[in-house]
Order: sequence, then C-alpha cells, then structure tokens
Amino acid sequence: MNIKNLPDTPGIYLFYNKEKLLYVGKATSLKSRVRSYFSNSKNVRPIELLIEEVNKIDWISTDSAIEAAILEAKYIKKFKPKYNLMGKDDKSWIYIYLTKEPFPKLKTIREHELKSFDKRVMKKLFGPYPNIKTSELVRILHSLFFISRCEPNQEKACFDFQIRKCLGVCKGLISEKEYDKRVIRPLVQFLNGKKKAVIKNLEKQMKDYAKNEQFEKANKIKIQIRSLEKIQDISFINKSFVEDIFKEDVFIKRIEGYDISNLGKDYKVGSMVVFDLNGPIKNEYKKFKIKTVLKQSDIDCLREVFERRLKHFEWGIPDIVLVDGGRAQVNLAKKMFKNIFVLGIAKGKERKKNEFVYGSKDKDIILFIEKNKKLFINVRDEAHRFAIIYHKKLAQSEQF
Repeated sequence: MNIKNLPDTPGIYLFYNKEKLLYVGKATSLKSRVRSYFSNSKNVRPIELLIEEVNKIDWISTDSAIEAAILEAKYIKKFKPKYNLMGKDDKSWIYIYLTKEPFPKLKTIREHELKSFDKRVMKKLFGPYPNIKTSELVRILHSLFFISRCEPNQEKACFDFQIRKCLGVCKGLISEKEYDKRVIRPLVQFLNGKKKAVIKNLEKQMKDYAKNEQFEKANKIKIQIRSLEKIQDISFINKSFVEDIFKEDVFIKRIEGYDISNLGKDYKVGSMVVFDLNGPIKNEYKKFKIKTVLKQSDIDCLREVFERRLKHFEWGIPDIVLVDGGRAQVNLAKKMFKNIFVLGIAKGKERKKNEFVYGSKDKDIILFIEKNKKLFINVRDEAHRFAIIYHKKLAQSEQF
C-alpha cells in the first residue's frame, strides 16, 4: 500500500481487503488523516483490527469538508462497510430529509425514528451522516440554498427574508414552481454529490435572468455560485467547523456508564446507561437488582453488575466503560472489561470538583475525553440518576 501520494485535500478514503470495502472515512486532509492510522504505535482496539485487514487504500478528493461528508454518506448507504457499522445501531444514524409540502423544509431524523415516521410527509431522504453535527450541516445548507423556514404568506416577513436569506416565501414573492427550480433541485443535486452540475445549472439561470433584465435575481445567483465555490475556504478558515462540527472518524461509538445505589443491605441496585456522541440512548438502559451481595459493598455490587452485563454481547460492545467512582472501581472494571478503555469520575475533596481516573494510558482516547469532559460528566450523572430512580421505585413497590 502506497500512502505517500495522498493529497493534502479534503475527501474520503476507502480501506479495502481485496475488493471488499471495510471502512470509508472523511477528512479535511487525506494525507494526514490516513497516515495517522499507520503512525500510532497503539490505536484504539477497533482500529487495530481494521488495520490488520487492510491491504488496499483508495481515496476521492473533494472541494470541501462538507462534500466529503456527503460522499461518505453515499458510500455507507450503498456498501454498508463492516467497520462503519461496528458499534452502531439504528439509534446512532442521523439523516436529513425534505418535507413534502409546497415549499419543502429541511429537517433531521434518526434512523430508529424512521420506523414509525409517516413517510407520506417526506419528499426526499439523505444520509446517514456519522460523526458530524447534522444541525450545523442543515444550517450551512440553509445559507447556501435559501431554504425556506417560514410559512407561505405570513403576516410579517421572516427574519431570513430581512437578511436576504429567504426568497420571499413568507411574502408570496416566489411560486412553488420557481422555488423548486431555484432551491430544491440544486439542493438535491448538491446532496447527491453533484456540485459541478449545480454550479453549471445556476450559471445558466443567472444568464437567463440577466438576459431578461432581472438583474437582482441574477446577482443573487452570482453570490450563491461564489459561496458554493468557496465552501472549501470556509471549512478551513472556520476552526470551530473543523474541530467541533466535523468530528473525523472518532471510533467512540458507544459509551456505557455504571453506578450503584446502595443505601443499606436492602434494595441494592445497579444501573447501566448508554450514550453515543449525540447523547443518551435511553431505550438501551439496563437496571440490575443485586442478587448475590448481602453486605453493603459498592465494589461487590458493581462486580455482579459487570458479570451479568458481560453475558449479553448482543447488547453491543462499548468503546468506553465509565464508572461512578475512583481507582478501586476503575481497577475492577479494567479486570473485567478486557481491551476496553475504562474511565472513572469521582467527586474530589471539593465536592463540586470532578476527578477523572483513567484505566490506561491511551493518549488518543484520553485526549478525546479531555476535549469532551462535559459529555462524560453527563454520562456519570445520568447513571447516578437512573440508579436512584430504580432504587426508590423498588423500595416503594416492596413496602406495599
């Protein structure tokens, strides 16, 4: 495999075993991203497994990070690569869709919501888009394509119209047919990875408007074309977009948080909560009534919870196990969850201070945790809340 010729541009990279696509990822710099897989002496476990299988690498350059995310989504949807699906479930995939109404709007939806969603109100579905904030993608698309967020013929003009980001749906200044031509068709083409075709069609529209002396409309399209051509510059200059919105290939797909509620010898319970990078996945939470521990011992209760959890591989494999506690809890989890990163969060001497206790020295994961401390504190707090609720419910039910 020759990775020396990789370009220093945005795009997607494709890892193969022979002709089978194992993984597709997006990058703001193909060269640095792909090299990082082979330069780290110790990778996160799923990456180690992936690298062992890879014998061919391909890539496709794009003009911008956004287009890389769109192209990645197409490949995931078409080929369903093994390592893209690892640790993912239908709660994790996020899509965007166009509503089926005279002036369609752009919205987001998770895959598990699609099962009960009324498809009759959906015009077009795009995705999935892993590891990016789809709300930010939607915001950028609104800006690029003047997508309506208002209702036709409102009493007052919407804010977007006042800042020239709405074509006048709220004021009745654009017909359904023209809205489809000016907004929906270019947007759909762009989300299908056809930016060049979008620009070509917009240039034709601009010339037609100029020919008919509709200079204001022609100028608006000229600005739109320039914005589309400059997406690449925006994605690099706006540091927050690169670091926060466009989360490149973080293999942290599943975080499990554990806590024990133990207020005496009776009604001892444990909790397991599940998070991904987008937040809690509540229908995967588990609660445990402690059966084997007679004395008051959080460590022994936690051991029972881990033993019972490890009998259920069908629940998925966590990338990080988080325990509410310090070194003792972390050491127990390390012993039982082999090859999985363990994190403990304990209350410090100052009750408001959180102490992070790491189960290993994996620099990549520790750096990720350090950048996302609030997420992991939320996991710890949610595990605590869920355990307390179950403890109270159990105590009340057995008293009556």
